[in-house]
Amino acid sequence: MNIPKNINQYYNINKKEAIVVGVSSGPDSMALLHYLQNNISNTLICCHINHNKRKESVKEENYLKQYCKKHNIIFETTTITSYTKDNFQNQARNKRYKFYQETLNKYKSTSLFLAHHSDDLMETIIIKILRGSNIQGYAGFKEITNMYNKYNIYRPFINITKEDIIKYNKKHNITYFNDNSNNEDIYIRNKIRHNIITLLKEENKNIHKKFIQFSNLLIEYDQYITKEVENIIPSVYINNKLDLKEFNKLPKLIQTNILYYILYSHFQNISFNQKHINNIFSIINNNKPNLVINLPNKIIIKKEYNNLIITQNTKKNLNNSYKIEFKNNIKINNHYIEKIKEIDKNDNSICKLNSNNIKLPLYIRNKNSKDYIELRNTNGKSKIKNIFIDSKVPLEKRDNYPLLVDATDKILWIPKLKKSKFCSKNNEFYDIILKYCEKEEI
Repeated sequence: MNIPKNINQYYNINKKEAIVVGVSSGPDSMALLHYLQNNISNTLICCHINHNKRKESVKEENYLKQYCKKHNIIFETTTITSYTKDNFQNQARNKRYKFYQETLNKYKSTSLFLAHHSDDLMETIIIKILRGSNIQGYAGFKEITNMYNKYNIYRPFINITKEDIIKYNKKHNITYFNDNSNNEDIYIRNKIRHNIITLLKEENKNIHKKFIQFSNLLIEYDQYITKEVENIIPSVYINNKLDLKEFNKLPKLIQTNILYYILYSHFQNISFNQKHINNIFSIINNNKPNLVINLPNKIIIKKEYNNLIITQNTKKNLNNSYKIEFKNNIKINNHYIEKIKEIDKNDNSICKLNSNNIKLPLYIRNKNSKDYIELRNTNGKSKIKNIFIDSKVPLEKRDNYPLLVDATDKILWIPKLKKSKFCSKNNEFYDIILKYCEKEEI
């Protein structure tokens, strides 16, 4: 088989480092475990995930546990107890890699070995073509993948086929278990494996080599484009915000790869495709200043005027109404308001009040749909909603933005944005001074 003979030297892995091997008990991973046993002297960690979807899972886990005990291999396992209604294969993959990461951390290892082979590579490339991707995605996967400077994934079987692995197992009398769900065409990968790959191999028995050449060529192109993107990123992506003015000046190819680069730099082990990128472009190119879309895994893409922000919702947004009596100071989310004794400036971050013109006590509350403010130096009223729009307050921040009101619920001040006719000028009487700043300014 076309596999590296001296693993340590070929991959430049320190012999003192523990090596984690992802093992399902199937033919591929059992062959890899056996191969590593006989070709390296490193401490081996067998990392097994029981997906708990088949009744045979317990039997397979027990066999693997006994195998590791017999061959002096450390055995680490976890059982997944539940799944949500989302894509099962995507969830299973995310849970696997999460456990791999935990195991690597536990043994202070930076080397994860997986049994992906050339048939897997062909399937992955075809799936990417069907779903759409960037150049990196169309290349499938690499023999060595650096995962965000945390660890490396090594795939020593990338140049051999499934048939080669079955022959290896037969030659060395290796016991393995077949997952019967791999025979069902309910998953796209199985359909490709049983139909397209079979036809391609009938046409050319060495078709896997052509796919490897194709993959390597795309990897070269991707490396070049990635360098270009890395040079541009600092000028368009600042403080986790994508500057859309600068971004829109770039060629579409670079724009697309910038979006992929940002997504993968933030969210490890999550798969993105061209549909997701097209959705992001749809809000970038929309004339509306505030838009939000959701991607899988609770990823939120927010357009806030000339910025694009990519976040992940780890908890529910709290948009509950509040009304709190103001005494000396108060913190609301990132907003901080305090009572001070004196200050010279009188911009919109300062509110000076004459207690004779209002009714105490003062309160801080969030807005409601009918709110308006009587602005200074005007004869009319302005809706709070319109002031937020004119001031370019992001959509999701408006519901919780603090407003200063008196005991009659008159809006006296929209901190940082606008003051009402009840606010005093420097040359007028005032006995209350309030100062606003954002929390990070403190």
